[in-house]
Amino acid sequence: MTTHLETDEHRALRSAVAALGNRHGRDFDREQLWSEAAELGYLGVNLPEAYGGGGGGIAELSIVLEELGSAGCPLLMLIVSPAICGTVIARFGTEAQKSEWLPGLANGTLTMAFGITEPDAGSNSHRITTTARKDGADWLLTGRKVFISGVDIADATLIVGRTEDARTGRLKPCLFIVPRDAEGFTRRRIDMELNAAEKQFELTLDDVRLPAGALVGDEDAGLLQLFAGLNPERIMTAAFAIGMGRYALARAVEYARDRTVWNSPIGAHQAIAHPLAQAHIDLELARLMMQKAAHLYDAGDDVGAGEAANMAKYAAGEACVKAVDQAAHTLGGNGLTREFGLASLITAARVSRIAPVSREMILNYVSHQTLGLPKSY
Repeated sequence: MTTHLETDEHRALRSAVAALGNRHGRDFDREQLWSEAAELGYLGVNLPEAYGGGGGGIAELSIVLEELGSAGCPLLMLIVSPAICGTVIARFGTEAQKSEWLPGLANGTLTMAFGITEPDAGSNSHRITTTARKDGADWLLTGRKVFISGVDIADATLIVGRTEDARTGRLKPCLFIVPRDAEGFTRRRIDMELNAAEKQFELTLDDVRLPAGALVGDEDAGLLQLFAGLNPERIMTAAFAIGMGRYALARAVEYARDRTVWNSPIGAHQAIAHPLAQAHIDLELARLMMQKAAHLYDAGDDVGAGEAANMAKYAAGEACVKAVDQAAHTLGGNGLTREFGLASLITAARVSRIAPVSREMILNYVSHQTLGLPKSY
């Protein structure tokens, strides 16, 4: 699957990453693949060259994740570490923060998690209760986060908190780098039925003391900085979903070509062929919107990218769920066996509808922001 919208460099990157993914396959070792992808320069392809990155953008990083996913070995932390955290630090971090974190994020020796979701706030970032207050030159962070990926393998977590605006008294979002061994920073693994390489955690911050240099960016521009990370998150989640859908579809097409009943392959029957063709169309359409979103974001159009990123994530989530469902259905009982590796994707595909923002909240966004309809909340 390639497109004329991509440059020769993009197509070369896609081919090279696909080769890497196919060498590792569905039973991949996460640490080994992460290390090899880092050595080849894929982890930091979106980060500035001055700090060891590839000098590209989210367009390039989304290709990396999509192709690894289509080979059956997606790396979830690509969404979090280089796409969200790396982007925010590259755009808004101090020189000291860039020097400390970006080279390691690019070469894979450092990993960063991202903490925004809270037990009582859900998708409403305006209800975040994790607060930061000044104590001399330091900050003290207190609060809870939930469903935070990969905290156990991360060297630090970029935490979204809120500080009080001295002029209005209102709380405004701010981002802080919290080292994994910070005193008062604890984690509890959440028991998930989803069997993924990256685990989910609940975090507790109990008066975690941080130096002034832990604050990323301008204290008064937190919302801008937050969305600078959330747009790449949505684009990369779309890439994750499209890759997963492509993997499932490829297994189904292969099976439909080979599986013979009544002297003909089952793929010759339109009841099998047409749903698979429709799944392919839906994945291609989702990718086009993802490419649009990545292009707008990399061009510096944060507003345009916000709309497109939400639409891409929505379209990719829906396309992924349908592709995985149809793939499993095509294989019949074999679609539920460990040998063919599709059954576990049924649950994983559902995640692309739910996280990092539900399809209903995206529909709310489009209703309000794009169509100008009144809010119901």
